Amino acid sequence: MNNTTYSVKKNEIERKWYIIDAANKPLGRVATEAAKLLRGKHKPTFTPNLDVGDHVIIINCKDVILTGNKLNNKVYRHHSGYIGGMKETVAKDMLGNNPQKAMMLAIKGMLPHNSLGRQSIKKLRVYAGSEHDNMAQKPEIWNF
Repeated sequence: MNNTTYSVKKNEIERKWYIIDAANKPLGRVATEAAKLLRGKHKPTFTPNLDVGDHVIIINCKDVILTGNKLNNKVYRHHSGYIGGMKETVAKDMLGNNPQKAMMLAIKGMLPHNSLGRQSIKKLRVYAGSEHDNMAQKPEIWNF
């Protein structure tokens, strides 16, 4: 009996393309599925120290929903780096003006905060509507 753990090599990694339709689904649920696919945790060959994840296309971000009272209470904050440079945006405004950014921020927060996470986020494409430019990659629909 062989008790060694198999670790996938860089040249053995196979990447697929998946489409997630975010229409009428909670923001966090879509983000967790996307983060799982980007990281490669759905594969039996998952290796924690390598980027074995797939490419993800998220469509219909403008139709994503927030449960509870998050639409009015959730606040996105960022700082310019200057004194008094704190900027705050309520989730209602963020989803109205830039739903792709809200989705990107949710997914980015679920990935590792190191070079592996930065490498993984590059495989994500987010679109507000149902149109996307990646039909040539023949993406599969991911249902959850």
